[in-house]
Order: sequence, then structure tokens, then C-alpha cells
Amino acid sequence: MSTFSRYAAGMDLTVCICTHNRPLYVRDCLNGLRQQTVRRDRFAILLVDSASSAHAAAEVADLAAQHDARLIRLDQPGIGLARNTAAWAARTPFIAYIDDDAIPAGDWVETILEAINQPGRRPALIGGRILPKWEAPLPAWWPASLRGVLSIIEYEGSGEYRTAAVPAGLEPYGANIVVHVLSLLAAGGFGSTLGRVGNSLLSDEDVQLAWTLQDAGYSVRYDSRIVVHHQIQARRLDPAWLLARLYWQGASHVLTARLLHQPHAVWRELPQRLAVGLLLAPFGLIPRHSTRLLGARWRLAYAAGFLRAALGWRATTAAIAHATPIAA
Repeated sequence: MSTFSRYAAGMDLTVCICTHNRPLYVRDCLNGLRQQTVRRDRFAILLVDSASSAHAAAEVADLAAQHDARLIRLDQPGIGLARNTAAWAARTPFIAYIDDDAIPAGDWVETILEAINQPGRRPALIGGRILPKWEAPLPAWWPASLRGVLSIIEYEGSGEYRTAAVPAGLEPYGANIVVHVLSLLAAGGFGSTLGRVGNSLLSDEDVQLAWTLQDAGYSVRYDSRIVVHHQIQARRLDPAWLLARLYWQGASHVLTARLLHQPHAVWRELPQRLAVGLLLAPFGLIPRHSTRLLGARWRLAYAAGFLRAALGWRATTAAIAHATPIAA
């Protein structure tokens, strides 16, 4: 509270970083915020520690103090919970979410302030551009169509999502989104049954929020001028990680459709995913770290996650269990 009392009256933006056991990435992100083209009193920084270990939590607390950031500690993990907590704690009209492993461009805050204050209809949500910062080169076997699963958005342009103004299938990623706080809270926040929990790969809480707002009549748009550089971890550039990511994406797709009150979309897609699963099932015998026949195997992984969630598997419970170490 004392930190917020020092901020200038009329401040429009809070920058939120949610983290779990990754203080080194948080350091890089905060250093990027320190180098912004606008004065530090133009924006607040809110750091949410999502149930990190004691050692990591101590490092995060030290970083928060160094960068004049307000720190909130949660004992329960989950990105949706962390982002909703930040929205309730924000003291500004807008909140900009950036992943702990993303580094903002030097003019990131300045561009956000321009975008939310430009004449015309005020946005409820703006998704930005996410460029890769590779920790290791992208392998040649990686499918070109799946760069997006690494939270990469390279399209240049702007416009309302799900219109002809932007490419079909373009979606906002929570690594770089700006949301009007009261609109977010009125929409119920980020879905509690979606999003990363610890090391699990459940996702789409950002997409679910965006489409909820857009379906309610709010402006939800993309603006490629708002740029962050996403540090792509070397450990993710492995076939096993890719298959796990697609498996959980299939489950996330089902949960998102249901949260958006579109169960018919799941049942309409179910026969196709069932056919893919049956046809490609033998490829599941290939070792997960192999790059052989990867095009067939990632489609099988997606279908498997979709089918399990569609047919009653409690994907959220499984994600929490996957992320929680079992006591000896």
C-alpha cells in the first residue's frame, strides 16, 4: 500500500508479472521495465508470486524491493488465480499482463498508453505481438505451423479479433495482453478451470476471457506495435514437450468451448477427432523423444487430449495433480 501511495494521481496502467519458481526470468523482465521510454511514475508494477518455493520466493521478494514493485504472495498455484488476484489488487483502469519469461520492448509501456488513450472506442482487451528470443536454435524438425504453441505471434497489423481485419485463427496470448480492469472483473475474470498450474500445460484462459468480452459487445483487438520478446526455453524444443503441449491444448479447446457456452462446437468436432485418434493410434508406440513421423504424432496427441476432455475426463483436476509433487 505504501508503494502505491507514491504513484502519481491519474496513472492509467499497472504492469503485472505472475511467476512460479523462475526468479532469473523475473529479473530480466523487470530490467526491461526499468529501461522503458516513459517515466517510472507513469506505471505501477505488481509482482504475483504463485506458490514459489521458499528460496525462489525470497529471490522474487528481493527483486520486487529493488524495482519498487508491489509483491503479492499466493500459497495456491495457478496462472488464472494469480492474474485475477492482480486485477482485484490493481489501482489503475488498465492492467498489462506480461509473462515472467518475456522482456518488453523499450517503448512497450509508451505504446500501451497510446493505444488505450487513442480516440474512438476504448478497448476492453488488446493483444500484442510476441517475438521469440531463442535460448537454443529452433530445430529443423519443428513444424512451421506450430510456432504459435511456443507463444509466438509475428503478425504485423491491427484490428478486432475474429474479423477480416486480422488473420483467421489469430488469438491473444497472456504473455502480452492489456485488459480494462473493471471489464475483466465484470466478465468474471480468467477462468479458474483453465491456465497453467505449476508445470502443467493447460492453457487458453486468455482466449476464453477475450471471447467472453467480445461476445458481450466489448472491443477486443490486436495491435502489433505492443511488442515483447519471449525467451523460448531450450528444454521446450523437444518432441516430448511438443506432444505434451498439443495434448493439453486439445483438452483446453474443449474446456474453453464449454466455458463459452458452446458445447455444440465440441460435439460437432468430436467425430473428426475420434477418426484421427483411431487412424493414428499406432503412431503412439513411437518413443516420445523421437522426431519420426512427428506430423502424425502431434495430431494424435491433440486428438487424445480433446477426446479425453470431451468424454468426461477432469482435465483441470489432472493438471493440478500433474503439477503437485506427491509426498513420499
